[in-house]
Amino acid sequence: MEIKEYQKYNEEEILKLYAEVGWIAYTQDPEALREGYGNSLLTLAAYEKEELLGIIRVVGDGATIVFIQDILVFPEHQRKGVGSALLKAVLERYGHVRQVELATDNTPKTIAFYQAMGFREFSELGCCGFMKC
Repeated sequence: MEIKEYQKYNEEEILKLYAEVGWIAYTQDPEALREGYGNSLLTLAAYEKEELLGIIRVVGDGATIVFIQDILVFPEHQRKGVGSALLKAVLERYGHVRQVELATDNTPKTIAFYQAMGFREFSELGCCGFMKC
């Protein structure tokens, strides 16, 4: 597996990835998703040869805060270290940044994954989060 910058937006493969993981709110507005990718601080992709396995997309200023906006792995490649490799690559690149944040589904699987990667819930840090959707 190789982790590298996702430089050329391929709408077909990105929409397929989002659809296969069930993130259909994104697939319903492909133009906004394309623009979001274009405005991202960094997008990394995991590949096996030329096959896309998953992506991680980061927004923020890259100096004081980064927000992991998306981390998606095709279902057939999940639980094989792809997501961990993508997240580790981002954490290495932004190790100097004070705040690395993300929002995720409140499921035992996702909570366990992020805790294993060193993340803590906001409440453990004396903080809370808000979101307007």
